[in-house]
Amino acid sequence: MANLSTEWLLIALGGIIVISYLFSIISNYIRVPSVLLLLMAGMALREMAKAYEWHIPLPAHAVDFLGAIGLVMIVLEAGLDLKLGRDKLPLISRSFFAAFFILVLSVTAISAALYYLLQQPVRDCIVYAIPLSIMSSSIVIPSLHHLTNRKKEFLVYEASFSDILGIIMFNYFTGSEILSITAVSTFFLNIFIAVILSVIFSVLLFVILAKSKLNVKFFLVFALLIILYEGGKLMSLPSLIIILVFGLLMNNWKLIRLPKIRALFFNDRVNEATHLLHSITAESSFLIRTFFFLLFGFSINIQAIFASEIILVGSIIVGILVVIRFLYLRFLLKESVYPEVFFVPRGLITVLLFYKIPASYHPEKLQGGILFFIVIVTSLIMMSGMLFYRKKEQDIVVDELVEN
Repeated sequence: MANLSTEWLLIALGGIIVISYLFSIISNYIRVPSVLLLLMAGMALREMAKAYEWHIPLPAHAVDFLGAIGLVMIVLEAGLDLKLGRDKLPLISRSFFAAFFILVLSVTAISAALYYLLQQPVRDCIVYAIPLSIMSSSIVIPSLHHLTNRKKEFLVYEASFSDILGIIMFNYFTGSEILSITAVSTFFLNIFIAVILSVIFSVLLFVILAKSKLNVKFFLVFALLIILYEGGKLMSLPSLIIILVFGLLMNNWKLIRLPKIRALFFNDRVNEATHLLHSITAESSFLIRTFFFLLFGFSINIQAIFASEIILVGSIIVGILVVIRFLYLRFLLKESVYPEVFFVPRGLITVLLFYKIPASYHPEKLQGGILFFIVIVTSLIMMSGMLFYRKKEQDIVVDELVEN
């Protein structure tokens, strides 16, 4: 396998994309998330490689590399999907507070469980618990086809907010200090700077798309977004905010009320740019997601998942995630809990942050098996919720009225 020719390599890459496309079609009928099918395909490929003694060299940091690009694409795609307006404020506030409180409560409960079970330092348990508490937008957003528009919008907002809040919390707790006045002040200052930069850079990128006469400009924008994202991380800024704000601006530019700014753009050109950007982003996200989850599935050691300690701790963590989500949706948000309570998947952002945990924070006994167990089990839980969900008749009528 190491001496695979260029021709066979290209055929293999093309075959993977075709199979992923078929998985997406199949998932619409059987309601199994396509990313779960990709994970299973990666695990099957690993077992085949072991059985036939294939040597499949994987580039170093391939999962990390694809995860970073995929995260940018997925957050941008989420921003391009979200419509803003006065009528959306209640929905946005409900989804934001749901993401915030469920994240905080999950981190607190999982940290306490890890501290009790593993006897590790409290801060280590918190750092380890944060990635496991983040709802995966990379799995949730592509799996919402069968839900009502109201449920779909709520989960898209919640998943996007969960990603951003989780990354901000992770960056804070992996810093050198967390309890000093300087650390807290720097944390909020970085958020303020990120918000200001997000507006400035979003306007500049918006101008490039709307005013440039060059045909090749969309991947220039993607390149700039990746530079902004990685550059912001190097400066300890929550740079995903820049990506999200840019997507929101592109999809909601008509909300800008300043006549001088609106005069700079033509409706047709902006609408055309937004539509094309959305299409390219969706295609790129699909491609990145395909290779990320296939490689992640290939890296999963199935034997490690079935260790008794992994099953015990993993089951406790999954139980915490489901119970906290149920209690918040049912008694605090007072919303419908079905099938929303089943949307607890952990995926791309969880894996990406897990691999970024400094070695000094990792509990020795749970290096990777717990991550694999939780990603697979939470995806299966979401799948089970989707399999038995059916739209009520009144929901179908409401959706038809909204679309018309």
